[in-house]
Amino acid sequence: MSEHEDASVQAGAHPALSAHVLLLREGCVLLTRRGPDASYAPGLWHAGVAGKVDTGEDVVGAAVREAHEELGVGLDPVDLGFAHVIHSQESPHRDWVHFFFVCRLWSGTPVNNEPHKHTEIRWWPVREPPPDTVDYCAQALGHLSAGVRFSRHRIRTTRPMVSAPAQNTPGPQRRSRPGPAQQEPG
Repeated sequence: MSEHEDASVQAGAHPALSAHVLLLREGCVLLTRRGPDASYAPGLWHAGVAGKVDTGEDVVGAAVREAHEELGVGLDPVDLGFAHVIHSQESPHRDWVHFFFVCRLWSGTPVNNEPHKHTEIRWWPVREPPPDTVDYCAQALGHLSAGVRFSRHRIRTTRPMVSAPAQNTPGPQRRSRPGPAQQEPG
């Protein structure tokens, strides 16, 4: 099941979780091309393993399950390394929290186990994914290369964001709390 196909996630509800596994080998990452009839991102490249975390399942369990379902490979949870997490509000009807893991050891040969969902699988240089990659996945790949562990994607926030001070200005200003009234010298 695609992480974007579950209609049970409603606006205002808790974010839905998805698990992604980036199989890595010799500086390349395995990606899958989504089929033309996919309800989300048809025809675009995506993480080799990507799927919704089912109720009662944790993200690591979902990653292992999805790897077997989608690519026919076996993963040992101890071989999964946390890589990145993205809070996404790309849809007005749901928020997603996407967990990305990297894996360099697996059993079996990756194959397209779901040809009804994906048209092909292919190894791509980690630092040069194809231009037609699902945008939040491309974002995660870029952050993976930079060592960044958390990012946000298409966030619609009603609160102002705290920004870094401009380059040629002093550091952050401390706000003083109102203290007791001081007496004037008498």
